[in-house]
Amino acid sequence: MERQPRMFGEAGALTPSEMHTIEAIGCGEGILMSELALKLSITKGAATQIVSRLEREGFVSRHAHPVDLRAVVVQLEERGKIAFLSHEEMHKEFIQALREELGDDGYRTFEKGIAKFIEFL
Repeated sequence: MERQPRMFGEAGALTPSEMHTIEAIGCGEGILMSELALKLSITKGAATQIVSRLEREGFVSRHAHPVDLRAVVVQLEERGKIAFLSHEEMHKEFIQALREELGDDGYRTFEKGIAKFIEFL
């Protein structure tokens, strides 16, 4: 399933691992490559591979850190921002559909169940 691309609006198709990377980078000022790897719980080498692929496709860019020249900052380009916002919208629609299906009480129970599940991971 991690290899099956999904469409994210005008940004095009992305695999779940690529989308998780874009989500972890966020629309802010960027993130250090080492922080990105830590946030995704992957090695720096794996993060570099995903970022290189996303950079080739125009989703992200890498720059030297302004103070620490050994560090690399990754940030979203316009196409990455479109994907990020499209993914956010997809999440909102999913939550709304769950609320409609389960009702408020059912949704709260579902949230508690998911929180317990995550706690045990």
